[in-house]
Amino acid sequence: MFRTTIRAMLIFSLALSAPLGANAQDAKTKAAACGACHGPDGNSVNPDWPKLAGQHPDYIVTQLEYFKSGQRKNVNMNAMAAPLSPEDMADIAAYFSSQTLKIGSVDAATAVPGGALYRGGNKVSGVPACMACHGPNGAGNPAAKMPSLRGQHAKYTTTQLLAYKNGERAAGQASIMATIASRLTAQEIEQVAAYLEGLH
Repeated sequence: MFRTTIRAMLIFSLALSAPLGANAQDAKTKAAACGACHGPDGNSVNPDWPKLAGQHPDYIVTQLEYFKSGQRKNVNMNAMAAPLSPEDMADIAAYFSSQTLKIGSVDAATAVPGGALYRGGNKVSGVPACMACHGPNGAGNPAAKMPSLRGQHAKYTTTQLLAYKNGERAAGQASIMATIASRLTAQEIEQVAAYLEGLH
């Protein structure tokens, strides 16, 4: 793991040494190191690492800024984002947002109740419908800086919801998500994450 991270960081440094510019080839070159974990086309194969393909570019840039500043904590991502300039972030975000997201398959028994929660919330515990912010098909709302959630690895989504619930993730829309996640049970988190992985 450590060697993989170091290798990715070396590739990343080489990518940043390439001539800068707002063209597609520059963006692809800068995103090459990110592909070591997130996949060359933004479709990571490791469920611990998020898919970036098709994500809103502004959201990607914002998260990179949080990692660079340390507002969002992740040892690998804090190191990877540290040398990035605003132009680098914009180019990387443009590249991954232009890629086609690959939707995974899900376990229906887990996903069905997750779908009900996503669409209708839980009136008893005060959980609003997730689709109110993230859209009926999970594509998010870029104008409101709400990320796309559809097709994301269930394991990654579960980890992030638990981080909000436990107060470990505090950057960005933390107050909104922390409140919502605090009202979700562990089972509900698992169910809605499973539903999102297969949502088109």
